[in-house]
Amino acid sequence: MRALVVYCHPKEGSFTSAVRDTVLARLTANGAEARVIDLYAQGFSPSLSLTEWEGYTDSPANRAPVASDVEALQWADTLIFVYPTWWYGLPAALKGWVDRVLLPEVAFLMPAGQNQTIRPGLTHIQRLGVFTTCGASWWLTTFVGAPGKRTLLRGIGLLCAPRARKVYAAHYLMDSSTPDSRARHLQRVSRKLDRLLR
Repeated sequence: MRALVVYCHPKEGSFTSAVRDTVLARLTANGAEARVIDLYAQGFSPSLSLTEWEGYTDSPANRAPVASDVEALQWADTLIFVYPTWWYGLPAALKGWVDRVLLPEVAFLMPAGQNQTIRPGLTHIQRLGVFTTCGASWWLTTFVGAPGKRTLLRGIGLLCAPRARKVYAAHYLMDSSTPDSRARHLQRVSRKLDRLLR
């Protein structure tokens, strides 16, 4: 089992880093080999440049600016995202990673003919995990439509293996969280990850 953890938070020592550490501990306990892409630590630029946009469908040349991340994605059979939800969605660094790394001929195949749609390119990904925190309540996040959750679980999920396992866990009302609520969330993350890796 080869797990790629895409981690996005600017502050080491945050609760999101505790979620990351819990994920990595459960991966190790389940015998998985893990790699971490720490977007802030590596100074990942979220902006899709004009050059990248113009060469977006020119595969494999389109991979050059993000070659190491593409290689890690292609190495993995398990993909896990750990991040805080900001304004109901993905932080800019993570959204930019999706924009720049999930390229044609990497994450999806371009339409083969008129009136056709893209086809999945991440069929080697058998497991997809999403672990986040939300300042808002579950109700308010759901009312707005939970765009971050939808992008990762539905959007990327559709590109993975047809029967890929998926898990999701969010700590809602993070801004008024307590030590007990945070401890319970880390236990939930552990349980969900163990289920994902069965």
